[in-house]
Amino acid sequence: MSFEGSTLVDWAAFSKARAELGAGFVRILGYFREDGVKSVAAIEAAMRAQNATAIVIPAHTLKGEARQFGALPLADLAERIEALARDCVETRDTPEAALEDVVKLGPLFAQTLALLEREANPLAERRGVAGFGRRQV
Repeated sequence: MSFEGSTLVDWAAFSKARAELGAGFVRILGYFREDGVKSVAAIEAAMRAQNATAIVIPAHTLKGEARQFGALPLADLAERIEALARDCVETRDTPEAALEDVVKLGPLFAQTLALLEREANPLAERRGVAGFGRRQV
């Protein structure tokens, strides 16, 4: 799964989160990094152990946190993994059907996080917002 930078993040949602979180934005993004690394590792470990139950919570956490920052492809992938794991728990089946998505999860998380952190860097050139005297970038 390969994405262009512009499709990995909904920049309007990212900007809204940045405005709503204010001074705490960078700190919260740091939590997303920490939680995301843990969630991806937990999902991968649970997949290796064929433990669908252990996939549900980290996938759910990653889904919600990714959506908060506008990382919709990552959130959608985590949601697919979560739904598949929940179905496996219900049917008492192993989560092997989620293997392809779980393999994609780590690289997608890394790509997405790199974009989010690059944009959050105070030294990064900001995307322009149309307004008086300003041209949309």
